[in-house]
Amino acid sequence: MAAKSDADIAQEFAQNVLSVTPVIILGSGASAAHGVPGMGVLAAHLSAAPLPGKWTAEENSEWASFLGHIKVGADLENALQAVRPTERQTMFIAGLTRDFLLPHDLAALASVLADRNALPLTRLYRHLFDSTHITIHVVTPNYDRLAEYAADAADVSTFTGFNHGYLQTRARDANTRVTVNGRQSRTVAVWKVHGSLDWFQDAANQIVGVRSAVTIPANHGPLMITPGIDKYRLTHGEPFRTILSCSDKALDSARSYFCVGYGFNDEHVQTKLIERCDRDSVPLVVITKELTASAKIFLTGGRCRRYLAIEDGPAGARAYVHHAPTGFDLDKPLWRLDHFLDHIIGTRT
Repeated sequence: MAAKSDADIAQEFAQNVLSVTPVIILGSGASAAHGVPGMGVLAAHLSAAPLPGKWTAEENSEWASFLGHIKVGADLENALQAVRPTERQTMFIAGLTRDFLLPHDLAALASVLADRNALPLTRLYRHLFDSTHITIHVVTPNYDRLAEYAADAADVSTFTGFNHGYLQTRARDANTRVTVNGRQSRTVAVWKVHGSLDWFQDAANQIVGVRSAVTIPANHGPLMITPGIDKYRLTHGEPFRTILSCSDKALDSARSYFCVGYGFNDEHVQTKLIERCDRDSVPLVVITKELTASAKIFLTGGRCRRYLAIEDGPAGARAYVHHAPTGFDLDKPLWRLDHFLDHIIGTRT
């Protein structure tokens, strides 16, 4: 019998990871594939935004400092961590971010309305639910709702920590699920560790989800943690404290991980994942347009013992496996989720 090729071994590894219903980690690259802008485009948008006339001289100076960091090449995260915006400026950034991203989010929804298979994530959900599992966990720092739209298209329920309805209050029980004839419906639990386009908070700190909101409701602010120095402070408040706890529990009990467009640049998401890949040899698959420096350090640093990583490459894709860390070429663009699923679970039906 001929020895298996690296590509054959990689395919079997990926199939095994999916067979045990992995926790899915969605990064900005997963949304960028469907037209939702990433941090670089957002930084340009913030840089060009007109400033409120009521800002103090100190606030204007702080913003000028932020712009200076962007102009010399700093990314959005580092530029905002280098300054100390006031609470008013933090809300300004969150509002601009929401207004900028929402049309792209709604465009993705329109594509799903036109074609229920527009998001390959829908096909992944269906494949994973072709089992006895009734819950899939998704962990994401993204604000958009593509993970939820994909679940809707797959005709399964979603849970993001909020009750159902037009005015969604926070659920008291993290295991809240829709039941049909006394049986729990299949549910995608989406743990949005940095907030969502449809979460808001009023001056009395009342939190509500309004999925239909196009504009920010009067007397409310968007409940989104933007990059910067306040990111870690804000996660100590609700709903983020509970969401992070649920995310950690999902990651801590996972039998495998599947990362799509995730760059390993967020401690809120990856701490538990890294611990378990190291301590328990939990298998990991990463597909992305380009592996970040952080991802490469983690994968090759010895803490991730069983992995497959696929990025864009001259032949179609470049793959790296724990037994072949220097990588090998693939003749198909398997770094894209649609092509990856075609190859691993079969072509679309």
